[in-house]
Amino acid sequence: MISRTLFTDIILIAFLIALQIFVLNRITLFGEYTPVLYPVFVMFYPFFRNKYQFLLLSFLLGLGIDAFLGTWGINAFATTAIAYFRTLIFRTSTDTTTDFFTFSTLQWPRFLLFVLSSIFFHQFMVQYIEFFKLSRFFDIFLNILVSSIFSFVFIILYVLIFKIKQRV
Repeated sequence: MISRTLFTDIILIAFLIALQIFVLNRITLFGEYTPVLYPVFVMFYPFFRNKYQFLLLSFLLGLGIDAFLGTWGINAFATTAIAYFRTLIFRTSTDTTTDFFTFSTLQWPRFLLFVLSSIFFHQFMVQYIEFFKLSRFFDIFLNILVSSIFSFVFIILYVLIFKIKQRV
């Protein structure tokens, strides 16, 4: 039987996929850089829930994006990788050493560093898998940097609209 929380997670995944594919992929900066918002599911998934279910849902989110974009698992790999390393990214960017932590206890600079680190890691994974060539190192790095900052703005707007910092 599907629990209510799993059902709402699946609905949120479907919403984020539709928002990314049908709205955000049509927004470009300089005709080249597109914001990504779907990693918010991975970043703000509650830490205390089932880790294996979380990894599976993250994989399905990335696979859903890949199905529409035809990118052959690049986004699935990146979202699963960020889901796997999320606790490490959180602890590194926030200097948290306890096993119990929430977003509501974070100060804004540390919260923003966590979001920026997560989106940069995600963009790094996607861009280097998709365009990996050592001769294009600086082009790829510029693409990662601009896309990360552009996505960061959209994610902060999402956080402010849905008040993520107060929940979790």
